[in-house]
Amino acid sequence: MGIFGIGALASLLAGLSTSLGAIPVFFTKKVDEKFLDSILGFAAGVMLAATSFSLILPAIEMGENKLFTVIIVSLGIIIGGVFIDLIDKNIPHFHTIGGYEGRNSRLSKLMLFIIAITIHNFPEGLAVGVSFGGGSVKDGIAIAVGIGLQNIPEGFAVALPLLGGGASKKKAFLITLLTGIVEPVGGIIGAGIVRIARPVLPFALAFAAGAMLFVISDEIIPETHSKATARSATFGVLIGFVVMMIFDVMLG
Repeated sequence: MGIFGIGALASLLAGLSTSLGAIPVFFTKKVDEKFLDSILGFAAGVMLAATSFSLILPAIEMGENKLFTVIIVSLGIIIGGVFIDLIDKNIPHFHTIGGYEGRNSRLSKLMLFIIAITIHNFPEGLAVGVSFGGGSVKDGIAIAVGIGLQNIPEGFAVALPLLGGGASKKKAFLITLLTGIVEPVGGIIGAGIVRIARPVLPFALAFAAGAMLFVISDEIIPETHSKATARSATFGVLIGFVVMMIFDVMLG
């Protein structure tokens, strides 16, 4: 199996880790909001560290001309964020806190919620694929571990609203599992683009970073800081960031 195949497999495994987080729905219908916001904050912290240490820093270190590289990386981050913003504005979906977003649609609330998670997961898979596509197994593994790690609490946070919305335990678990399958799609696209045109790697890494930063700032942090449990979520972010930083250093 070449590095392209490894990248696709890694993004699939990272995406499927959402199902691990969904397992508790078989045993409970409710969970303490403070705990839920803490683990979502943890997921945001992991994503922030992965974005910083496994995407942006490697992208900057690749260039010989530092000024040119910083410009390319900066453009990549901004364009990645704009890309997800356009998807967010034009594809109908639903957030538990933000409510309906995107164009008007007659789709059910459940389907719109699934679309929202799919939009969220795509840049994560893209980040894994781009990292492996660049030929760096270390960076690829680091980002895949980070994404998989944050997908576990995220899977729990996805399954609970489905359960609360009337879905059966089995259905909530299966839907959560399926939302993770979009990640290898992003992984294959990211790895394919970089393998075909390797010189675009710094831009591609930054693009994936920008997409993830947009999701963190636009969705995860607002969701966890909209209630009285915001302080717990903040400490979750700090712990998640530190855990991912340690993973990145140890894997290096």
